[in-house]
Amino acid sequence: NIFHNALTAARQKAPLWDWPYLLPAKYVIHTVGPVWNGGMEGQPELLASCYRRSLELADQHGVRSIAFPAISCGIFGYPIELAAQVAWREVRQWLDVHSLPERVVFCCYSESDAAIYRHRQEALHL
Repeated sequence: NIFHNALTAARQKAPLWDWPYLLPAKYVIHTVGPVWNGGMEGQPELLASCYRRSLELADQHGVRSIAFPAISCGIFGYPIELAAQVAWREVRQWLDVHSLPERVVFCCYSESDAAIYRHRQEALHL
């Protein structure tokens, strides 16, 4: 089931390609980001790896559109401002050299989170 597969992804420390079950999507890529412990234990690189490896997996499957939540924010405590910076940097670097996905969406929990992601986008002149 979807929870077992998410747990498997966490144990493997790698994204996992899966069926969407009842979600309105063709596929789901499970990735588990780092728990925030002040950022001194490699959390920024671990979070960046979640985005890169998910994009790699999506590219292998010819995905044209992908949506990301704010990975590691919420219960894992990653500060949204720092997470948005990592997310945009990794997606931008990926898209600079790859043609897929054609569309990337950041799904935000709240309007304030969305404002942070928009601000980061504007700072990158995208």
